Amino acid sequence: MISTPGVEATRFPAIKMASRLDISVITIFPELVDSLLGESIMKRAAESGLVSFKSVNLRDFTDDKHRTTDDRPYGGGPGMVMKPEPIFKAVASERRDDSRVILMTPQGRRFEQAGAHHLADESHLIIICPHYEGVDERVREHLVDEEISIGDYVLTNGIIPAAVVIDATVRLIPGVLGCDESASQESFSQGMLEYPQYTRPDVFEGMDVPDVLLSGNHELIAKWREVKSWERTRARRPDLLPPLSDPE
Repeated sequence: MISTPGVEATRFPAIKMASRLDISVITIFPELVDSLLGESIMKRAAESGLVSFKSVNLRDFTDDKHRTTDDRPYGGGPGMVMKPEPIFKAVASERRDDSRVILMTPQGRRFEQAGAHHLADESHLIIICPHYEGVDERVREHLVDEEISIGDYVLTNGIIPAAVVIDATVRLIPGVLGCDESASQESFSQGMLEYPQYTRPDVFEGMDVPDVLLSGNHELIAKWREVKSWERTRARRPDLLPPLSDPE
């Protein structure tokens, strides 16, 4: 982390060593949830017992033969709105004393790395994935603890943003990545973008790896990485830097 005179370094809370993070995803497309979370690191995290994923089919909590989860909006307008009854029932079926209920919505708080750290400290997340024109307002007002958006754009359903939030959160749990230091040194984890990375060969088609990385001098390497991280952040994301900041 770059030490900047007069500027407090960005730090995130330490993640507690919970026995497991349980995540329930409420959706009308449970197969898509299973597909997105059933591969690679998320699959290994579940198999190792560090996290559990449960896809909850919202249609199982409907009462009509068509298993209807949406209806036309009062007052008119385009599209369909997801009904409150199935969502309330689905959440009630999953809720525990330690649950945190999250609604994925473009109107929510923008999701950032700090948010992932806070969610990784929870024990049970219930994530509601809206579709169509969103959910009945009573879900927002009386059911959820937090509304999250992954950006200022609209997607066809809430599963994709939910998967983004889950991936960013789960990979912060100690043991998920294998090397816990990996998560702490990535972009945004220290408030800035990550420094450049290189691997073998040291020369590829005339392009060299910087000499400092081959020097074996860990103090110089650390300083080089700090400076490069600051330079990259200044060039690509100056909004992340505090005013008048410079690397020492």
